[in-house]
Amino acid sequence: MKKHLLALVAFSLVAGGAVAQSVDTLAKIKSRGAVNLGVRDSSGLAFTIGGGKYVGFHTEMAERIIEDLGKQLGSTLKVNYQVITSQNRVPLVQNGTIDFECGSTTNNIARQKDVAFAFTTYVEEIRMAVKTSSGIKSIKDLNGKSVATTTGTTSVQTLRKNERANGIDFKEVTGKDHADSFLLLESGRADAFVMDGSILAKNISTARNPKDYAIVGEVLNVEPIACMLPKDDPKLKKAIDDSIVRQIKDGSLAKLYDKWFMQPIPPSNTSLNMPASESTKAAWASPNDKPMEDYAKK
Repeated sequence: MKKHLLALVAFSLVAGGAVAQSVDTLAKIKSRGAVNLGVRDSSGLAFTIGGGKYVGFHTEMAERIIEDLGKQLGSTLKVNYQVITSQNRVPLVQNGTIDFECGSTTNNIARQKDVAFAFTTYVEEIRMAVKTSSGIKSIKDLNGKSVATTTGTTSVQTLRKNERANGIDFKEVTGKDHADSFLLLESGRADAFVMDGSILAKNISTARNPKDYAIVGEVLNVEPIACMLPKDDPKLKKAIDDSIVRQIKDGSLAKLYDKWFMQPIPPSNTSLNMPASESTKAAWASPNDKPMEDYAKK
């Protein structure tokens, strides 16, 4: 009897583990008739223009992905927009609050332990924004200065690890989101804001006096940005990757990039004037989900 009970317990544990690992987000989406999409409100790739309207290169790309998911599932899907932050984006994917997110998340080895990533659709360069009157031109000019970054991001750690930062002593100040971090720079509480170049360009374009700011200095890191989705859900990953490949092949992704980075955009009706980098073009030419660490390999 004891052996029988132990066998039942062992079977229950194995079965329970199998159930816990089984993820079928597409089935959930089909059942509810809607996608719970994680969006950002102040990123360069995804942001809000107010009134519950979320826009940007990655937001619109995600909406096209959802259209393709609807075709695959045989229904028109509603989109439930869920604003996420740098701090909560991974947990919200893990616990199923959002089905996937297309914001400005770097695909790296650490995050791959908890979530999965679709094919890279944008390769980011980490830079710093300063006031044009500051005299700051490079990393060496940050000695004794205050540097802003956003909670839940890795940009200042990237700065500290940069070989050019050896011997440079600066104070780190953090904003709760990207808009808050830019406000630290705008208000003089920070001398520089270190972040993704697209995020810096977006916040400068919507500042009260955009000409008062500039993106300067060395490229601190190159990071692949991709939609983030639940780990161990191959059906969803394939569906999203297939949509991305379709958008690349028919040229619509490049046109979408041009719309959001080379043309005047809301709310200020100014252009970010950021042509696609060679690294981004290479990611489109050979779709992949390589993490950031692979980009650093010689």
